[in-house]
Amino acid sequence: MTKRIGRQTVAFSKPVVIRAAASTVGKKEGEGPLGQYFDEIAEDSMMGEDSWEKAESCFVAENMALVLKKAGLTHEDIQYVLCGDLLNQCMGTTFGIKDLPIPFLGLFGACSTMGEAMSVGAMLIDGGFAEYVLGGASSHFCAAEKQFRFPLPLGIQRPQSATRTVTGDGAVVLAKEGEGPQITMVTTGKIIDMGITDAQNMGAAMAPAAVDLLLAHFQETGRTPQDYDVIVTGDLGYVGHQLVVELMAKEGYDMSENYTDCGILIFDRETQDTHSGGSGCACSAVTFCGYFYPKLCSGEINRMLFIPTGALLSADSAVLGLTIPAVAHGVVIESGKGSCT
Repeated sequence: MTKRIGRQTVAFSKPVVIRAAASTVGKKEGEGPLGQYFDEIAEDSMMGEDSWEKAESCFVAENMALVLKKAGLTHEDIQYVLCGDLLNQCMGTTFGIKDLPIPFLGLFGACSTMGEAMSVGAMLIDGGFAEYVLGGASSHFCAAEKQFRFPLPLGIQRPQSATRTVTGDGAVVLAKEGEGPQITMVTTGKIIDMGITDAQNMGAAMAPAAVDLLLAHFQETGRTPQDYDVIVTGDLGYVGHQLVVELMAKEGYDMSENYTDCGILIFDRETQDTHSGGSGCACSAVTFCGYFYPKLCSGEINRMLFIPTGALLSADSAVLGLTIPAVAHGVVIESGKGSCT
């Protein structure tokens, strides 16, 4: 039986296998430090479409097809598809998967969506409701800027605390049986709101949610940061990463040795002018699928704590002057035996 550990953490009775992972990114992401690890790099971030939103749907459609191919499966093998994005009504996802005849559960966790998809998918499989689940998350820099900040043609100067939304899609196939890295636990986060209202400083808004998740995970499991080869948050960037280190130190946890952030890894802020780093649903999704998944497959990483983070604002909440609530979801992944795709 599945074992609930405390209020927020679940340990699976049998680990859920990540059978395959795939990542498709935009040109700028492909030019960054992780470029060699991504499956596909689009030369045209418009994907031949006439809008950024349609382009994002193309990233979704192409990457979903790719991960199914890598898993050696077809849509008929999949019981559920769980995914989401940043756009209104998750339209990037909707139009990207609408031709897949698979039962669909749309998710919105902002930039924590990949962690939500992996968590819920693993629960569905562990509960006996599915043998295969397709999960993923996407975002597009231009579409997100238009919706949440300013249209790009205005040329608004961004502060150094700002992050750049990653263009791309990351997807995984979760399985009941087989070879590959294994999800052994999930810790589901709570909404944390520290009163931040600056949409150009997402790291400060989301860092407290990551800290709350980390504290819950360590307290409920009895583990410490040193029990993991790597702990990775989703898109806090340089500002949020430093806040997590400082806040966790006040709680008695040393995060200085094995903690990093996908938003720091995906871009070179000195040569790519990305300020505090990367963000967006695709930031954690493509970084996990492209960079960390192979390291779990090879055994270079034996156990990681993956924590996608999300700022739960909307275009309306920003205009109304509301604060920016945030959430984080933790997924414990351990290196599985055998080959990976």
